[in-house]
Amino acid sequence: QSSVEALFESVDRLDSPSLRLEVGGAVVRAGERELPGRAEAIGLAAASVILLIAFGSVVSMGVPMVTALFGLGSSLLLLTLVTRFTAMSTFTPAFVAMIGIGVGIDYALFVVTRFREELVRNATVEEAVGAAIDTAGRTVIFAGVAVVIALVSLFAVGIPFVAAIGVAGGIVVAMSVLVAIVVLPALLGLIGTRINRLRFGMPDWRVDDSGFWYRFASAVQRRPLIWSLLASGLLLLLAAPVLDMRLGSADAGNNPASFRSRRAYDLLSEGFGPGFNGPLIVAVDAPGGLNAVALGGLWEAVAGTDGVAFAGPPLPGPAGDAAVMTVIAETSPQDERTGQLIERLRSVVLPRALAGTGMTAYVGGQTAVFDDMSERIASRLPLFFALVIGLSFLLLMVAFRSIAVPIKAALMNLLAIGAAYGVLVAIFQWGWFGELLGVGRKGPIESFVPMMLFAILFGLSMDYEVFLLSRIRENYVNGASNREAVARGVGQTARVITAAAAIMVAVFMSFALSEGRVIKQFGLGLATAIFIDATVVRLLLVPAVMGLLGDANWWFPRWLDRLLPRVQIEREGQGAEPPEAPVHIERQTVDATDSYAVVARSGPTPTAPAPVEGPAPAARQIATAETETPEPGPRAPRWPARDYMDSGAIRERDAPEGAQSRQPNGGT
Repeated sequence: QSSVEALFESVDRLDSPSLRLEVGGAVVRAGERELPGRAEAIGLAAASVILLIAFGSVVSMGVPMVTALFGLGSSLLLLTLVTRFTAMSTFTPAFVAMIGIGVGIDYALFVVTRFREELVRNATVEEAVGAAIDTAGRTVIFAGVAVVIALVSLFAVGIPFVAAIGVAGGIVVAMSVLVAIVVLPALLGLIGTRINRLRFGMPDWRVDDSGFWYRFASAVQRRPLIWSLLASGLLLLLAAPVLDMRLGSADAGNNPASFRSRRAYDLLSEGFGPGFNGPLIVAVDAPGGLNAVALGGLWEAVAGTDGVAFAGPPLPGPAGDAAVMTVIAETSPQDERTGQLIERLRSVVLPRALAGTGMTAYVGGQTAVFDDMSERIASRLPLFFALVIGLSFLLLMVAFRSIAVPIKAALMNLLAIGAAYGVLVAIFQWGWFGELLGVGRKGPIESFVPMMLFAILFGLSMDYEVFLLSRIRENYVNGASNREAVARGVGQTARVITAAAAIMVAVFMSFALSEGRVIKQFGLGLATAIFIDATVVRLLLVPAVMGLLGDANWWFPRWLDRLLPRVQIEREGQGAEPPEAPVHIERQTVDATDSYAVVARSGPTPTAPAPVEGPAPAARQIATAETETPEPGPRAPRWPARDYMDSGAIRERDAPEGAQSRQPNGGT
């Protein structure tokens, strides 16, 4: 870096009105780095303001900031060790900082929010910490595992530097999860009730089931089809530019004009043609020795190919069994026509010119390498997408014991990510609002960016998906109907999700304002997808689609229920308001197995338990019994008591007289 800076000083000293000097090349591009920490400082400042507004307390704002920085620092230390064994891209530190700050604050926000809610319920500090980790902590672990799996899946691409970026992202996410469930609880235990110190305009953190978001979700569910079509149409409209997406590798010509490498690139293009900045190298392999006549014919064939501006004479190697020649294209390295020229040389011109000579020619050079990498990534994208979606589907299915919920989550995530891709194409490839965002010259989307964005976004969207669905299911398994559970879940999580998304968007947009094209694409893509996911998807599509599906959201085949392991994220007993009429819950063991029936009855506690007839069911299932107050006047809300049971419906005679038995799929 010091040598590059000395070179810059020398060029500036010799530059004059009569002699214009510029420097370019890979070394110069690597030395043109922004002031370290500038984007990070902007992101942290924006996150602090949002947390202060959301929490209304300086102490509450500071806790997520401290834990996020602690996790980021630990991750950078680990990455320093990893770089001893594998090479990392130059933009990896900025990428890790962007993910670490956003995810670290996000995870801590979920835990701190639940901790404050428990304190409002008059829980002790120890109880509040335990409840926060038992609920939000489980969500953080589950979401973090989904992100890490998505990032580690980048190994399936088969490109080392892409896999290295996935490892770096996986490390920072894993450390953020560990800090959120190990360091943060200890910090909350030390702070205790002082978490609300230095308050101003302290918001009420009681869960309000009749607030704005509850009413909004209820209104969406009253017209679910209309809202589903409107939200889906908007996402499809934003995703439309994806159909024109062109993968490639931007070069110095796409840098802002303030970069020295960009000015040198423009000077070379003006003086020698746009293809001079990315020459192609044709290497000839001749195991039996070079044939001078055939080599001359090859030179003429390449020089006469459409799209070739210049072809240098072949230079034989000292051993006489190899030769190289330089080829300059008429178009720039990032131009789509240059890629077509490479393919034409490889498939038609070179084989035809060397047919029957015993010699073989190959097209190389940096431009050809980038073109090959783009083709390799594009061919692996379907496999990678299927792998990430499949693993995420399996995780959600295990956690929520549902078929519809994982399918819905996968489709909605694809829509949100597609919309983010569309925005990137419109800005970076088509040039819309490019000058406003400091994009520079329009060009292709970096070949590895869509894959990296997919891995990160599919994992990060799990944060909001799991946080929202765990609350919805928590309400559902504790007695609320599907529509009521969805409305309550949205009402209980919308403010937190909005604050978390605002923090993520602010952090990612701070990196989108950087000058590096790759980090700018990452930042803008992540910010767009998170904004869409937290607004259009979580607040419109989720309640609308779940309202359309009704109790079918929770249908799960019995054979699959027996086959898959049980992972419970939601916390039973916290989801619904207590009924107005007194309810007595009876837990009756049917036999020596772990099978039991749960019956809810209104009225005074009976003196003797009601017998349960019949043999024990054979596989696990949920049974519910609903009763209403027999007294005239206001109707007591339904309060279905349910628990996991062996499969096979509880027969009507197993429940109290007049009660209903409801299956997990909504049947009675």
